[in-house]
Amino acid sequence: MEQRMDLAGEIPAAYKAMMGLEAFVQSTGMEKSLLELIKIRASQINGCAFCIDMHTKDARKAGESEQRIYMLNAWREAPFYSDEERAVLALTESVTLVTQGHVPDDVYSEAERHFDTKRLGEIIMAIVTINAWNRIAITTRMMPQ
Repeated sequence: MEQRMDLAGEIPAAYKAMMGLEAFVQSTGMEKSLLELIKIRASQINGCAFCIDMHTKDARKAGESEQRIYMLNAWREAPFYSDEERAVLALTESVTLVTQGHVPDDVYSEAERHFDTKRLGEIIMAIVTINAWNRIAITTRMMPQ
C-alpha cells in the first residue's frame, strides 16, 4: 500500500490546527504512560497501524512495560492496570466506539469518580484527538516507518 496523500503538505492550516490540539493534550501534565495507553487503545480499536506503531514506541520510551503494552487488548482480564487506568480505558473505548451505545452513564461516572472535572475534560480531549489522528492516518494511508 502507498500513502494516498500528504495531508500536511496539501492543507497545512488544517494540519497545524490538529497539531494545536495535540500540543494542548501534551501540555496538560497528564502522565505520559496514561496518555500513551489512551492512544494505543483507541488506535487498536480503529485499526490504525501508523498510530499503533508510533505510540507503542513512544510508550516504551516513556518507560511503559512490554507486558502492559501487549495486554492492552485484554485490559479487563489483565491485572496490570490501576483502577484509574481501567476507568480511562473504558472511557476511551466508549468514546472511540460511540455509535455502539454512546458513552454509558456507568462508564462516565467511573471516570468521574477518579478524576476532577478539568482532568476528565483533558482525558476526553486526548481521546478525541487520537481518534481524529487515526482517521487522518487511515484515510490517507500513512505508513509505519
